Amino acid sequence: MEEDLSGALKSISLGQKDSDIMDSFGLYVVTWNVATAEPPDDVYSLLQLSSPKKPDLYVIGLQEVRAAPLKFVSDLAFDDSWSHLFMSTLAPLGYVKVTSIRMQGLLLLFFSKLDHVPFIRDIQTTYTRTGLYGCWGNKGGVSIRLCFYGHMLCFLNCHLTAHMNNASHRVDEFERILDAQTFDAKNTPRILDHKAVFWFGDLNFRIEDHGMHFIRSCLTSHRFDLLWPKDQLTMMKKKETVLQKFEEGPLNFQPTYKFDLNSDNYDTSGKKRKPAWCDRILWSVLPKSLQKGVVEDGDDKEEEKKKQEEEFPLRVAQESYAGKMDYNISDHKPVVGIFCLELRKLYETPLVQVCAEGDWSADFDALITYSPLQSFSSSAWDWIGLFEVGFKSISDYVTYTWVKDDQVAFIDELFQVYVSKDDIPVRGGECVLCYYSSNLQCIVGMSQPFKVQGSRAAIEEGCLPENIDGLNQAVAS
Repeated sequence: MEEDLSGALKSISLGQKDSDIMDSFGLYVVTWNVATAEPPDDVYSLLQLSSPKKPDLYVIGLQEVRAAPLKFVSDLAFDDSWSHLFMSTLAPLGYVKVTSIRMQGLLLLFFSKLDHVPFIRDIQTTYTRTGLYGCWGNKGGVSIRLCFYGHMLCFLNCHLTAHMNNASHRVDEFERILDAQTFDAKNTPRILDHKAVFWFGDLNFRIEDHGMHFIRSCLTSHRFDLLWPKDQLTMMKKKETVLQKFEEGPLNFQPTYKFDLNSDNYDTSGKKRKPAWCDRILWSVLPKSLQKGVVEDGDDKEEEKKKQEEEFPLRVAQESYAGKMDYNISDHKPVVGIFCLELRKLYETPLVQVCAEGDWSADFDALITYSPLQSFSSSAWDWIGLFEVGFKSISDYVTYTWVKDDQVAFIDELFQVYVSKDDIPVRGGECVLCYYSSNLQCIVGMSQPFKVQGSRAAIEEGCLPENIDGLNQAVAS
């Protein structure tokens, strides 16, 4: 065993990269007030899944997800129907739901391509209620902050107060959310401390002064620019300092509110609300002089590291900003923002290397080998999960083993843990191992995909067909 472990240790490569190389990552942001509707049959068009260029990250913010008491309680126990739809759609394409947060009708989901998951760390979520003077969560904001290859990002999904005459109140609510939301972090305790902030949601800003006839005429002629000067958010940005920190692409798409349900017609009810760009996506990037990176645990050259971090800027460019007019289950249309994140990675190796030892099947016990590649705050509650390839979220494991309780060997920073054959799936399949850090609340290491063989004992007992591999392929297709 010592020979095998030593060989595995020698195979570890830190693979440092030329620091002059900038990497580009695609970020796809969706905001949609779904007006308590159940999800549509599919979201392929919404997520542009037919596009040959797939983003690295999907961030999906919903407002007015149905939150009746019984429905909300069941959603807390099980994934809500919207989360389930997005996970089921994206998982087969290699995306994993890394984290999410729900506050009554507000839902924020963060998905990543599997390759990036071990490099998404320091995940924290929080929420702020602003409805009924801060007592009710029908309005407010939910946020996810995280470290992506060493760069601190924050995503804020808001639903602000409604009605034409509340523009100033909406700004006050936004400032209240920024003040209220704090994170357990030295360098980034508040939302605006992050290198990049994406703020989106049903912000409820309206179009002032213009009458319905003029607005409809501008929409018919696609002269959206004639409406921009009276868009409340555009107007408020001229006098509110906090809003001036944020950028927004041109509103070269139809106002996304308010439509008759199951229709492409603007409001024909007795209220005849004027169309407006209520649904928005904005972003803010810290000036380079203020950007800070992340100092890894165990780095005793902090000053040198901080100096180096100043050479690792983050840039954001918006590639597309549009409404998706082909969805009509709500009185709002969804809005999509596609971004390019350009950055230099502060790290390229996971915190832990994980691999499956030998052949795996439910006929015999198995071993996992793991090795810390960098110092980090490990815990007795750390675990390694066995996941089927194409898993939907971190909670979607087949089985798991505690790294301390089930440890069987330790040689030169190389550890082995035991997995009982009773916990290995009888049918087998393509699987991957993920090391989950309890302190960091994220996956910090992942194995290469490997094959778990179907149980020969189960086949001999008639519990599984002989051609189990063919059956697995047929089920997968």
